[in-house]
Amino acid sequence: MMFVYRPRRLRTRHLLLSLLLLASWETGSGQIHYSVPEEAKHGTFVGRIAQDLGLELAELVPRLFRVASKGRGDLLEVNLQNGILFVNSRIDREELCGRSAECSIHLEVVVERPLQVFHVEVEIKDINDNPPVFSVAEQKLSIPESRLLDSRFPLEGASDADVGENAMLTYRLSPNEFFILDIINKKDKGKFPVLVLRKLLDREENPQLPLLLTATDGGKPELTGSVSLLILILDANDNAPIFDRSIYEVKMYENAPNQTLVIWLNASDADEEINKELIYSFSSLVTPSIRRKFLMNERTGEIRVNDAIDFEDSNTYEIHVDVTDKGNPPMVGHCTVLVEILDENDNSPEVVVTSLSLPVLEDAQVGTVIALISVSDRDFGVNGKVTCSLTSHVPFKLVSTFKNYYSLVLDSALDRESVSDYKLVVTARDGGSPSLSATASLSVEVADVNDNAPTFAQPEYTVFVKENNPPGCHIFTVWARDVDAQENARVSYSLVERRVGERALSSYVSVHAESGKVYALQPLDHEELELLQFQVSARDAGVPPLGSNVTLQVFVLDQNDNAPALLPSWAGGGGGRESEVVVSRSVDAGHVVAKVRAVDADSGYNAWLSYELQPAAGAERSPFRVGLYTGEISTTRALDEADAPRQRLLVLVKDHGEPALAATATVLLSLADGGQVPKSSLRASSGAAVAETALVDVNVYLIVAICAVSSLLVLTLLLYTALRCSAPPSEGACGPGKRVLLCSSAVGSWSYSQQRRQRVCSGEGPPKADLMAFSPSLPPCPVPVVEAEEQSVGGDHSKKVGVTIILIFCFVKNILFHYFPPSPTCLGISSSSIDMSIIS
Repeated sequence: MMFVYRPRRLRTRHLLLSLLLLASWETGSGQIHYSVPEEAKHGTFVGRIAQDLGLELAELVPRLFRVASKGRGDLLEVNLQNGILFVNSRIDREELCGRSAECSIHLEVVVERPLQVFHVEVEIKDINDNPPVFSVAEQKLSIPESRLLDSRFPLEGASDADVGENAMLTYRLSPNEFFILDIINKKDKGKFPVLVLRKLLDREENPQLPLLLTATDGGKPELTGSVSLLILILDANDNAPIFDRSIYEVKMYENAPNQTLVIWLNASDADEEINKELIYSFSSLVTPSIRRKFLMNERTGEIRVNDAIDFEDSNTYEIHVDVTDKGNPPMVGHCTVLVEILDENDNSPEVVVTSLSLPVLEDAQVGTVIALISVSDRDFGVNGKVTCSLTSHVPFKLVSTFKNYYSLVLDSALDRESVSDYKLVVTARDGGSPSLSATASLSVEVADVNDNAPTFAQPEYTVFVKENNPPGCHIFTVWARDVDAQENARVSYSLVERRVGERALSSYVSVHAESGKVYALQPLDHEELELLQFQVSARDAGVPPLGSNVTLQVFVLDQNDNAPALLPSWAGGGGGRESEVVVSRSVDAGHVVAKVRAVDADSGYNAWLSYELQPAAGAERSPFRVGLYTGEISTTRALDEADAPRQRLLVLVKDHGEPALAATATVLLSLADGGQVPKSSLRASSGAAVAETALVDVNVYLIVAICAVSSLLVLTLLLYTALRCSAPPSEGACGPGKRVLLCSSAVGSWSYSQQRRQRVCSGEGPPKADLMAFSPSLPPCPVPVVEAEEQSVGGDHSKKVGVTIILIFCFVKNILFHYFPPSPTCLGISSSSIDMSIIS
């Protein structure tokens, strides 16, 4: 009945054990367990690792499937064609794990793209490949013949490198009539043999007794080892020293200081006098390493620590002690001291970073695996239990994957422009008291992506360039900043092409792609182009590229490059640079006899003309003079008979540029008596008088018209300012505009104001774009200066008001020129100056 019940009970226990193993495998964080016997041949099948991990065979190579084994070399390998784990080289369990009861190889299976980590444990099963081995080939025992029956003589046992049943040894003694073999079970240390005397010895009959001790392990098939025993039978001393116990067990903590007492042995001898005096010593069975660790006091029997005791090197020591009396022959007693070493928390954890995926793109997804980290501690139990933590306030976190394995993953979004590099510290701390810790530093670099466009410091720049510049001169440099890095921050510049009149923008200016320098490709002419407005584009080299634009307003400043030009007709008649006028001798002082008119294509101060009368060589003082700014030739006194009948006047017309440019006009005056004046001259004189009378009337109308236009302009400017201030705030609105500097000359002041080029129509000469006014009330200044500041362009509302001002101005101008066409004596608007003598 017991025979039937036992197998059924075993089957039930095996079934429950299998279910428990299956459940633990399902909850083991994806760990796979295989087993293979040691000494398996190359190519031995271990398991279908790819199938068990749920991986397709076709993706093993593209995803960089690899297997890593810490400190295990290449014992196991995976066939990437079929996904089978097989034995690659000889596996010796004893070499890997020593006498440890459990032996396994831990494999890390790493699959990239995306990164995945699996843990595989391969158990190495022991086979009976090691026979029992004795440390010596022959053991000698000296036994006095006086020893009593049942005396016991311990022998050195054999050792077997295998484990489990394969290391369970049994002993057998060769047949003899004096000794039998007894086996003593040591606590958790197996068995060792003892000779027991069953028949009294007689040295005279058998001085030596050779025996053979055979050890057999429990493997299948059995393996054996043997040692020769040579029993030397001594005569004399009847009583051997004895210990109160044959085995002593001692527990002590590791790292005990030298001279720490381990045990104090005390043996006794029933003999008297010298045969009772004892000497303690290590047995010949004690290994040299134990002799270095411990020190024996041969007189007192004290065993003390003599070297460092480390639990991680060995947790038990077996010390065989002999006690010998001083009899003749001496007798020996034996005991065994088993020293168990207790663990202390004397080893700090170790942190190893096994894999890093660097650098990390700043747009990496949350949860991306950055690194794989493993921790370990050589201590035992709680002292070897390690917890892991990471630097606080960083966008990363540690995720436990299996036992002492962690993954460093991204916990929040990155921004390289805020932080480009993270210094992380991984801290591992054990559970000892006090606890020990270790750290590992990681530098995580954040890689740049092109997420920032180049930006300019200002949306618009104003540049002033003098006209007649040399071709290819540098006029401005634009610079855009890109906070990205490397290629994403490499900015190139280009023009935003457009048409300027009938020509392309690129025929006027160019921009260097790398430096951003803007060059004028040809000389600029203020008279042709006063304002050149264009855009420069800045684009980075990222993928895709990002860019932005900046506006450049290039104002072409006037230079004095045009000399005054004489108008084709003069008041006195004739054309060209020379004119002849007949003057009656009866005219009074101050009578206007002729007028020189000229224009200058330049603007502002460069177009302000003055007239000078050049004295003739060797001539007396001329009775004529010319108006400095009017060009009118008038008499300085009444003419008399002493004056030469023909007067040749040379008038120099000069502008106020630097350097000044000039033109000359020659006026030939013929003096005639009142009755001798030709009818044509009389008609001219009467016509001049009528013209002067008409001119006075026209001047009155002009004064009224100019006052009306000025009042309307002031009213429009006030309306414009009110609308600008009421509009939504924008850059430059209601702010300081262009400053206009007023200065005086010898006869008056001038002001220059120009925002846009306006064509002002006049009777003669080309259209002008500026206005000059003079007043004799201001003090003179040597050099006129014009300063202009950048004025922001208003919105659509401001543009409408500006257009309204221009339309009103043109409307009034057309009315004036329709009803009051400019006479030949009116030079003001066309020559950029209004003759203030007309107004006065």
